[in-house]
Amino acid sequence: MSDTKNDIAWKQLFEKYKILERIKEHGAYEITSEQINEFREARLMTKFDHRNNLPKIFKKHKLSILPVSRGSYIISQFETYQDIEEKETEIVRVPFPSYIESLDYENITSEATALSCAYVSGIIADFVEDEEVVPTVSGRMSSEAFNFNINTFAGSPFQVGVTNAQIEIDGGFEGLETFSLIEAKNSLSDDFIIRQLYYPYRLWNGRVSKKVKSIFMIYSNGIFTFCEYEFREPENYNSLILIKQKRYSIEETEISLKDISEVFNRTKIVQEPEIPFPQADSFKRVINLCELLNESDLTRDEITANYDFDPRQTNYYTDAGRYLGLIDKRREGREAIFSLTDEGRRLLRLKYKPRQLKLVELILSHRVFNETFKLSLKRGEIPTIDEIVQIMKRCDLYNVGSKSTFRRRASTISGWIKWILELTKNFNT
Repeated sequence: MSDTKNDIAWKQLFEKYKILERIKEHGAYEITSEQINEFREARLMTKFDHRNNLPKIFKKHKLSILPVSRGSYIISQFETYQDIEEKETEIVRVPFPSYIESLDYENITSEATALSCAYVSGIIADFVEDEEVVPTVSGRMSSEAFNFNINTFAGSPFQVGVTNAQIEIDGGFEGLETFSLIEAKNSLSDDFIIRQLYYPYRLWNGRVSKKVKSIFMIYSNGIFTFCEYEFREPENYNSLILIKQKRYSIEETEISLKDISEVFNRTKIVQEPEIPFPQADSFKRVINLCELLNESDLTRDEITANYDFDPRQTNYYTDAGRYLGLIDKRREGREAIFSLTDEGRRLLRLKYKPRQLKLVELILSHRVFNETFKLSLKRGEIPTIDEIVQIMKRCDLYNVGSKSTFRRRASTISGWIKWILELTKNFNT
C-alpha cells in the first residue's frame, strides 16, 4: 500500500533528527511541535488513537508517542495501547424521559449526543452505581504535573514526566461517592490508547477525595457499551484492568429467530454486483462505517487516519458497504471519496429492530449468503469454511478465483451469518 502523508512526514523527521539513533542511545527521544510542524501540522502527526493509526516507521520499530507538555512529545518503544475485550453481555433496556425534546435518541450522530442520551436516560447512574450523579466537567484542560512508569518493548519500564500537557475530557460525572471520567467513542475498534483514560485520571485523582472511575463508552448501532477500568497502581500507566462491562439500549432490541426466518422466506435473490466480494469479517464494523459516513463524506485517507483501519481494511470495509448498496464511491481528482447511498441513509433512520432486519435482508439477497444461512438453519450450526467454499463455487462470484481467496472470503460469509444468528438468543453460535 502507498505511504500516507503521515508516513512520509515522519520518515523525513526520523532522517533529519536521527531519531532511531537517539532512542537507541538514550531510550527515548523528545520532539517539539515546532520540529514536527516543519513537515506537517503536529496536530495531525501525533493523534494515533489506535495501533493501526501509527505511521509505518513507528510500527516497524515498535514505537509510540505521548505528549509530555503543551508543545512537546516523547517517542520510545512504549506499550501505549489496551486491547478491548468484547463481551456479548445481555443488553439492558432503559426508558427515555418523555419530556426531553432537545435530544433525539433515534438519531445519535456524535459522541457528545450519545453521552447526553446516556446521562438523561439514567444509563450512567446505573453503571457507576452512585446516587445524584450530575455532569460537572468536560472539554480541554491542563494535565498539571505528574510522573509515571510505562512498560516498553525493550524490556525494562521507562519513567516519563508530564508537565501541563493538554488533555480533553468528554464527560466528568460526580455522584455522592464517586467521580467518573468518561471517554466516549462512536467508532468500533480493537484497541484504544490508554493515555485518554490515564492522563485525566492522574489529574483528577489528585484533585478530588472521592473514588475516581475511568470509563470507556462506545455507542454504535443503537447500543451503548460501558467499560470501567481501574488503575491498580496509580503511577503505572499499564496497570489498568477491566473490572466491569455492561451494554444498554434505549430502543427495543429483542429479535426472534422467527423474525429472521420471515425475512429469509421473503427475500429475493439479486444479481451479484461487479464489486470485489467482501473481505470484512466483522459485520458490526460495516454498520459502524456507515454510521460514520452518515456524519460526513470521507476520503480513503481520512477513514484510515481517524478510525481503527489500516489501508487494506479501509478498502475491504468500504467495498463491503458498496457490495450491499449502502456506500457510494466517487473520485475527485486522485482522491477516492466515500458517501452513503440513499438506501444507506434510509436504513440508518430506521429504529433498531427494523434496521437489523433490513440489514439481514440485504445480506440474504445474495445467493451465497442465502444458501449458507439456509444450511445453518437446517443443521443448527454454521457450516465449515470448506463447506462454504463449495457453496461459493456454485454462486458465480465476481473476481474470486484462487483457493486462498475463496477461503478468506468464506471467513467473511461465516462472520456475517454469525452476526445474523447472534441477533437472537435462540441460536447457539
